[in-house]
Amino acid sequence: MDCSFLRCEKNPLITKDDLPYRANTVFNAGAADLGDEVVLVMRVESLSGRSHLIVARSEDGITNWRVSDRALVHPDDGDMYEEYGVEDCRVTYLPDKGVWGLTYTACHCAGHSIAVALTSDFRNIERLGLAFPSDNKNAVLFPRKINGLYAMLHRPASGGGSIWIAYSPDLIYWGRSEMVVPPRGGPWWDGLRVGAGVTPIETECGWLVLYHGVKGMVSGPIYRVGAVLLDRENPARMIARSRRWFLGPETSYERLGDVGNVVFPCGGFVRGSELWVYYGAADSSVCLATISVPDMLDTVLSEPVI
Repeated sequence: MDCSFLRCEKNPLITKDDLPYRANTVFNAGAADLGDEVVLVMRVESLSGRSHLIVARSEDGITNWRVSDRALVHPDDGDMYEEYGVEDCRVTYLPDKGVWGLTYTACHCAGHSIAVALTSDFRNIERLGLAFPSDNKNAVLFPRKINGLYAMLHRPASGGGSIWIAYSPDLIYWGRSEMVVPPRGGPWWDGLRVGAGVTPIETECGWLVLYHGVKGMVSGPIYRVGAVLLDRENPARMIARSRRWFLGPETSYERLGDVGNVVFPCGGFVRGSELWVYYGAADSSVCLATISVPDMLDTVLSEPVI
């Protein structure tokens, strides 16, 4: 079965030219499907070199994006752990609270840390603080509690480039950490390091989790997108893992940019049986690709865990 992402014909959906102010690049966006509109929480690198998070809205999730002229999260907001910028937001709806949970990278003089915040309208946020000290990136919340606890995937630098899981009773204090998905090493497409992407998707077979995998090359790293399946009640246990990638840099807008050869998924949601994934291309634009969830699930289940 040829199961791969289908790129949107309108790609790239958003570039710096679509912003209401001057900036260097826009990329890596978390996403929320509100029914009557799609909301993106995009990373924008300003001309200062620091990044902030800005909101864009579209009725169909593809065209006519309305970009806010005010940052949702900005390094000048006064949080000392965000003074060097905020990056790569993931968005997860938390039904028990009736709000959206945001996880993003807070950059400061001591490195990169995972910050957690809540929002009900994508116009204002409530900061809950840092979940982990430096260095840590690529955090995403699960969409429901597991055994009474919130769960989060994250990628500590000290973990050898692996995806870990942690649990919390209140979204503030995190612990019970376990390694979930290690890089495969050697010449594998995800041999150097891995990081969680969009909000985990609950299926009858387990949690379907998209992740980016990095391969080190003489010319520099290549970022591609694969998937794993985790146990529903013990997501620290990996059930299956794709041997190949489902999306890799092929087009000119994925190959050429501030950081070439990068496809980086941060936002997505399921509509019907189709997964919509918003990804950063070459750290220079926001793009969209779709894939059949049943076909992806069948592909992952047909391959052994390696």
